Amino acid sequence: MTTIAPSLLAADFADLGRQIALAEEGGADWLHLDVMDGHFVPNLTIGPPVIRSLRRRTALPFDVHLMISDPDRYIDDFRAAGADSITVHYETCHHLHRTVQKIRGTGARAGVCVNPATPESLLVEILPFVDMVLVMSVNPGFGGQTFIEASVEKIRRTAAMARDVKPGLYLEVDGGVDTTTAPRVTRAGANVLVAGQAIFGAPDIPGAVRALRAAAGA
Repeated sequence: MTTIAPSLLAADFADLGRQIALAEEGGADWLHLDVMDGHFVPNLTIGPPVIRSLRRRTALPFDVHLMISDPDRYIDDFRAAGADSITVHYETCHHLHRTVQKIRGTGARAGVCVNPATPESLLVEILPFVDMVLVMSVNPGFGGQTFIEASVEKIRRTAAMARDVKPGLYLEVDGGVDTTTAPRVTRAGANVLVAGQAIFGAPDIPGAVRALRAAAGA
């Protein structure tokens, strides 16, 4: 079963409550919330106060992706705001095992993300301790980018590694996911699809969620 996680980065920020309701109407499983600090990535987005406000508008699980430097400082804040899963970047964590244990200690699912240029093999030691791996299929920071083709094989290799080390792992892909790329990444082993523009940029948001699920074969 593939999990569909619409990314609010592509939503209309002046109408987030309604946009969430439309995604939910289409059968979205999670909501993906990108947190960017203007330091690790060249963009600024949202923080705990916005997530706390949105939490009152939906019961969908919040999949919070911390694209920030020094994420350990903010894990408790995002969990308290309503995050159900918290994903950090391999590239930002000096003591990744400690960070993952801190996330799991809050009761949230713990995820680790790798950028396009970061080999998935670096995750072999942390894999037994995480609930999710996020493979970025674009360079992080902005929505609407073109899917990086090498990501398909990277997902395939990550899935193969997980079969031996962490059965049941959520293998998430984010960046350029649409009805064309969705079947390719799910065949490679991805089981969580993050899509922004393909959903919130469509004239029919509920229909776009359903179309993505159908394309993924889920």
